[in-house]
Amino acid sequence: METKDIIHELRTKRGLSQEELAEKIFVTRQAVSRWENGETVPNTETLKLLSQLFDVSINTLLGSPRQLICQCCGMPLEDSVISKEKDGLFNEDYCKWCYADGEYTYSDMDTLIDFCAESMANEHFTPEQVRAYMREMLPKLDYWKKHTELGSEEAFEWLKKQLIKEFNDLHIEGMPEVTELSALIGAYVNLEYTLPNGQRIKYLDDGATYLGYQLESASGGGRCFGLVANVDFLLVCTYGENGESPELVIYKKR
Repeated sequence: METKDIIHELRTKRGLSQEELAEKIFVTRQAVSRWENGETVPNTETLKLLSQLFDVSINTLLGSPRQLICQCCGMPLEDSVISKEKDGLFNEDYCKWCYADGEYTYSDMDTLIDFCAESMANEHFTPEQVRAYMREMLPKLDYWKKHTELGSEEAFEWLKKQLIKEFNDLHIEGMPEVTELSALIGAYVNLEYTLPNGQRIKYLDDGATYLGYQLESASGGGRCFGLVANVDFLLVCTYGENGESPELVIYKKR
């Protein structure tokens, strides 16, 4: 269907006249008439208002020109499962399970893969097959993608093993052996550090994907080691409960 037909159908299903619809979205009746005649289409801001009013995505209003998939889990998206922001606007990049009320659900890839392996497995698709499929597919999605080096399962696993070795080769006092790294979004691990001159800085990009992990300090004291890395650097820090009092241990270019 074209936009003109979709708007007409949604309006009539709601029992609204052209004038009543115009009043609700702050335009003239003539503007609505031109949309339904196919002479013009609503601008971006008006499409947002129509989307909220009719509870459909902008993609639907435009005749579904894009095949939407969740950029976190890969699920095909239709209006009933598309996520929404806190203000009620559709977020057409994610499903409602991966992004709920303005908050991302998954901060590491392994947790999502574990969930999918349980929920998607059936008599035709074993948990191991689900894991292999998700491991290959997820790094290609925008939520997880940052470096082309993570674009295949083999490359992802090779980089992970290499980074684990490099972390252990640092021989940091009190840090247990590193045996695992998970894909993490920067916003979840981007702590702010105070430099000797008093300046406070962050080293990570909130929107980027990194490999990282948390380890309890062997020295005790309720401190943890936080590890974050990508193809460019290694970062190790320590912090208390809920990331309190973070201290940078090492930031090393690779």
